[in-house]
Amino acid sequence: MSCVTPVRRVAARSVTTVDGLPDDVRRAWADAFVDSGASQCGFCTPGIVLRLAALADRKQVVDEAAIRTALLAHLCRCTGWQTVVEAACGVLGVPPSTEAPAPEIAAEQAARDPLLAGWRAQIEGPLFQRADVDTVLGRARFADDTAPADAVVAVADGSGGVAIGDTVADARRQSGKVQGRNSTAPLAHPVAVPPGEWALTLQTTWVEPAYLEPDASWCHPGGTPASPLANGGAFGGKRRSPVPATARELADRLDRPVRVLWPREEVVRRGPKRPPVAVGIRPDGTGVFRVARGVPPGVVSGGHGTVAASAESGAADAATLNGVVERVRRVAPGLEVDVVDVSGPPTSADLRGAGWVEAAVVTAALSALADGATGPGTPAEVTGPSGGRARVVVADDGAVSVDVWAGDPLDPVTLRSYCIGAVHQALGWVRSEGIAVDGDGVVHDLTIRSFGILTARDTPPVNVTVHPSDLWPVNGSDAVFAATAAAAWLADGLPPSWPTRRAGSSSGAARP
Repeated sequence: MSCVTPVRRVAARSVTTVDGLPDDVRRAWADAFVDSGASQCGFCTPGIVLRLAALADRKQVVDEAAIRTALLAHLCRCTGWQTVVEAACGVLGVPPSTEAPAPEIAAEQAARDPLLAGWRAQIEGPLFQRADVDTVLGRARFADDTAPADAVVAVADGSGGVAIGDTVADARRQSGKVQGRNSTAPLAHPVAVPPGEWALTLQTTWVEPAYLEPDASWCHPGGTPASPLANGGAFGGKRRSPVPATARELADRLDRPVRVLWPREEVVRRGPKRPPVAVGIRPDGTGVFRVARGVPPGVVSGGHGTVAASAESGAADAATLNGVVERVRRVAPGLEVDVVDVSGPPTSADLRGAGWVEAAVVTAALSALADGATGPGTPAEVTGPSGGRARVVVADDGAVSVDVWAGDPLDPVTLRSYCIGAVHQALGWVRSEGIAVDGDGVVHDLTIRSFGILTARDTPPVNVTVHPSDLWPVNGSDAVFAATAAAAWLADGLPPSWPTRRAGSSSGAARP
């Protein structure tokens, strides 16, 4: 809760942290979160636990609606809410409205192997991640948690540089930090649909990966910088973060330990975005796939193909060019890939399935369209590059049914949690997510609440069926992400641009 509560609001008040809960209460919540898979990276979990624990002190009756309303003050990007709600229902004695976990998952909750759970988390992440009691209680040790007490602090200053101070407060005062805002600027679709006679077209907008732990690192002089990834993969958004290199350079120059922190606004301004795309596909699966490579204002050449990458966006842009082209061709060999240079924030193929997921979505939707099947209840099936497979249906009432094949599940609770998180992320991506970027490439939406991420109250029930096998374990949640996006788009009638349901979006009319 500290990330959404100004310090002035707690002046002269007592503050209880998760460590201030009675031991039995704290342990009950931690065990419930672990059992349901309700904590992945754990960055926001302690605040969520406190908010839910406070419900037990209310005099009025607590039901699932009250739990979901209480969660409106929080954001869990990883879990997709349902497992959090299930954990809360269990502790508070509230009957959940969603279907109970599959029997094989419920049976394994009592005797889970943390090594297998960690292995499955690493496959889905894909990065090391622990999800134990300590993680739920905020002891996962994120990058800045491990910094030495005598380190000088460097904070991004909003102009591409850093401001240095002895404390965080001092560095921020010197940075001239301007508070982030939710703009009224409309969403834009910066890549034009290629000309042609198409059976199906799609345009997407700028999308913020919205990982919750901002980029941070620290380093001793001559040492190895702390990884900003810590206990999570940030959906690929931190893979090429410049923060560790900045920490090393400043530590060597100042000859003392240095902490480097990016405020939320700088994560949004300078962090990589999911590349906007524009696709036109013919009935035979051939067509054109245009993908944006974000470059700083003034660098765009005006044509397609390659431009000289700037120092700020070069690594991410190279990943977009090489990664997206290769992956799209693998999933949809009939699509010709065209990289388009657009003024805007950096884009990256490191982000979850960037490129191949969009190609798989269009291909799956084309297949359904050819069969004359669109609208709610139309199934979408996708096989990811790793071999994981998912089949998803979005029903009339919004409920989502998922079947997933990911080889040996290792730990079904963990796999289910990642699949539910993938459903939540895909539904938001298709229907509500986006950030405003103007024609000069300047990002206008700088707060978490402006990204369009689905709240706990707006997230539909998700039923996941895990199909175990003796095959080697592979990533399953990325296939779920792609299949859910396709199923949601089909349920909405295949509007030609995303997001399909956001107020003020130029998504256009649904297809007949």
